[in-house]
Amino acid sequence: MVAAALLDAQGQVLIAERPPGKHMAGRWEFPGGKLAVDELPADGLRRELREELGIEVGEVQHVMTLDHSYPDRELRLVFFTAQDFTGTPRGLDGQRLRWVAVTALQDADILEADLPFIRALQHAASTTTSS
Repeated sequence: MVAAALLDAQGQVLIAERPPGKHMAGRWEFPGGKLAVDELPADGLRRELREELGIEVGEVQHVMTLDHSYPDRELRLVFFTAQDFTGTPRGLDGQRLRWVAVTALQDADILEADLPFIRALQHAASTTTSS
């Protein structure tokens, strides 16, 4: 699985609501999805964001890779940040989208697997603002 924090010019992050019928529907997550067989993570991320959000993503930065266990499944997640994208994100799979300040992500009912990524984003933001 791959996911990205898409960052806008104000430093806000795009999150997506899991649509009805999907595992953990109604909860929020960073956009992304499953990798195809033999697909490199950055390439899979670009494909997923094109398919789900209708945007073209340029350069991405790897932030972390982690394994997470839910009671009914285990995931390996590769997280990226992306500021280099063209187009306006829209929920092509019917998912709701919203831009959230990095400092407010913990209040957004984000999936547990994404929590370490939130901490990394908040740490990076605090380091940038204190420099």
